Amino acid sequence: MANLRHGGVVSGHSVLSISSSSSGADPTSAGGGGGSPGTSPALGAKICGSFCAVHDLIFWRDVKKTGFVFGTTLIMLLSLAAFSVISVVSYLILALLSVTISFRVYKSVIQAVQKSEEGHPFKAYLDVDITLSSEAFHNYMNAAMVHVNKALKLIIRLFLVEDLVDSSKLAVFMWLMTYVGAVFNGITLLILAELLVFSVPIVYEKYKTQIDHYVGIVRDQTKSIVEKIQAKLPGIAKKKKKKKKKRINTWKPEMQQLLKHHLIVIMMLLVPWRTCSVSA
Repeated sequence: MANLRHGGVVSGHSVLSISSSSSGADPTSAGGGGGSPGTSPALGAKICGSFCAVHDLIFWRDVKKTGFVFGTTLIMLLSLAAFSVISVVSYLILALLSVTISFRVYKSVIQAVQKSEEGHPFKAYLDVDITLSSEAFHNYMNAAMVHVNKALKLIIRLFLVEDLVDSSKLAVFMWLMTYVGAVFNGITLLILAELLVFSVPIVYEKYKTQIDHYVGIVRDQTKSIVEKIQAKLPGIAKKKKKKKKKRINTWKPEMQQLLKHHLIVIMMLLVPWRTCSVSA
């Protein structure tokens, strides 16, 4: 009997060890299966990385990199303002080809004089794989389709006047843009937009508290004006009344349930009192 008990304890201990090892292996396997990066998380990481790079570029985290991007884009926009698009693109391609061809000829001459075999100077860049896989292409297209569908829904909602206030805001904005278009052209607006993009974020980062204070005041004033306009519009007032009625109707069943619970408690308290009075 002692041997049987000892064997049972040993076997039970072995079973427990096996089950614990298997249970310890399951979470790792499950975690590995659940943590395997799919296509959408990888795409999300790439998008997040691109947004972080743009954020660092706008906030002048690397002064040399931001200065180079800001200078080249500003020169390109100023060139487009002075010349045609075809001329600007042609001059840019000619400048790039002149740099690469002159460097290639210089390296070939140096190799011929020194009798070295370094190979092509751009070999490291030529060997880079820049092919776009079909999976990555479909991921980018799916991500773009989400934004396209949202934009289409917004356009339909605005032009078919689902909300009168939003459609009126769009009409006022387009009316103001007619005056802006009469003063500025597209290239001038792009130049101003670039100057604002590379200047406003860094200024906001330095004077955040003051700007937030004044922005909050303007936001409160605009909100009060919009509420006054919505109160005067008949269609929006009807929608608000319907919403209030729906809230009252949804509250009634809860009140009925509370009354039922209170009545049941009262009855349970009254029944023992009656039995005690009868027995007396």
